[in-house]
Amino acid sequence: MLKDRLDQLLTGFVNNGPSGAAMSVIRNEEVLYENYIGYANKESMIRIDSDTIYRIYSMTKVVTCVAAMQLLEQGKFLLTDPLAEYLPEFRQMEVYRSGSEAALQTTASEKQILVKDLFQMTSGLVYGGNATEVERLTSQVMKDLHQIEEKAGESRLRQFSKNLAELPLEFEPGTQWKYGLSHDVLGALIEVLSGMPFGQYLSTYIFEPLQMKDTFFRIPDNKKHRLARLYDRKHDGTLSPNTVLDKNAEPIAVMESGGAGLFSTLADYQKFAHCLAMGGKTGDFQLLSKHSIQLMAQNHLGDEILPQLGWNYDNGYGYGLGVRVMMDQTKGGSTSEIGEFGWSGLAGTYVFIDPKNKLSAVYMQQMLPNFETYHQPRIRNVVYGSLD
Repeated sequence: MLKDRLDQLLTGFVNNGPSGAAMSVIRNEEVLYENYIGYANKESMIRIDSDTIYRIYSMTKVVTCVAAMQLLEQGKFLLTDPLAEYLPEFRQMEVYRSGSEAALQTTASEKQILVKDLFQMTSGLVYGGNATEVERLTSQVMKDLHQIEEKAGESRLRQFSKNLAELPLEFEPGTQWKYGLSHDVLGALIEVLSGMPFGQYLSTYIFEPLQMKDTFFRIPDNKKHRLARLYDRKHDGTLSPNTVLDKNAEPIAVMESGGAGLFSTLADYQKFAHCLAMGGKTGDFQLLSKHSIQLMAQNHLGDEILPQLGWNYDNGYGYGLGVRVMMDQTKGGSTSEIGEFGWSGLAGTYVFIDPKNKLSAVYMQQMLPNFETYHQPRIRNVVYGSLD
C-alpha cells in the first residue's frame, strides 16, 4: 500500500514540478520504500538513481547541530554559555536601530548571544538579502569573504565569524526567531572546540562512522558527473537549468557552510536520519545519545516567538535545536507523530525523523521554487497513513 501511494504521489510531483524525485522510508531495520522517478538531467536523459548526488542546502543544518551536540555530550560547552566565551569576537555586540551606511544608528546589546541562540536561530544574525539594512550589510560580508576564499582556495570559517561579529545584530539575542547564519557560526564554534577544520570534524565523527561515502562540502572530480541538475520552474511548468547557484553550489559564501553547504545522496542522508530515529545508535557506533536527541527534538521557543516560524508554525511545528518538531497535529491537519522532527533544503529536499516509531523518511529533488508547502505535508500524511 505504501509503495503504490508514494509512487503515485511522487509521479504526480514530477509531472507537475521537478525533473525527478527520489525517496526512502525506513522503519526499524526494514526498508518500507525506496524509489527513483524521473531525471537527474533532462537534457542528457540521465535518470535519477541510487548514485545521484544532490545539493541538500539547509538539511546541512541538522548535521551541524548533531555535530555540536556531540561536543555538548563531551562537556565542551553548555547551551546556556555566552558564545563569547569561545568566540570572543561576539563579546561586545551592537544592535541595529535605524539608518544606513555612514548614518547607521546602533546601541550596545543588552543581552549576550548564548550558544543556544545559535541552535535556535534567536541570535540576531541573519542571512544576506535586501529586506533590512542588516541583511544588506550581511550580503557584503558574504561577498567579500567569498572573494578571499576563492583566492585562498580554502574555507575561512573563523574569518567569516569574525567579520559577521563586526556587524550589528538585527535584534536583541533571544527575543526573536529569524532564519539566518547562526548555524554557520555554530560550525566555527565546532572548529574552536574540536581543534579541527569543520569539514574534517564531520568526516571523522559522522560521515566515516556511518559510511556516508558520498557526503561532502566539495564534490570530488570523479563524482561530479553524478550531481543532479538544479532547475528553475517557470509559471507554465517548464524547467530551465539554474547555473547561478551552481557556481558556488551554495547560497552563501562559506565553502564549509554549516547552514547550507553539503552535498549528499539519498542513501547517505538516510543513514544519518535513521541513526537518529533509532535513538542515535547504529551497530556499535553511537552518533548521539537518545537523551540528546530528546533535547534537540522538543520546542525551545517561547509563545511570543513561536509564530515567527511562519508556515512551519501554521502546520503545528515548534523549533528545537536546529530542527522543527511536531507539537500540534490539529493545527496543520498532519497525521505525523508528536515529536516527529526534521528540516528541509532550498531545492526541495526534505527529512523527517520519528524516534517513537523508529521511522525516518528522506525525499530528494532539485527545483526552485521548491513547492515544499505542497509536497511535504502530503509526504507525511501518505507515510503515516500507510503504517499499521
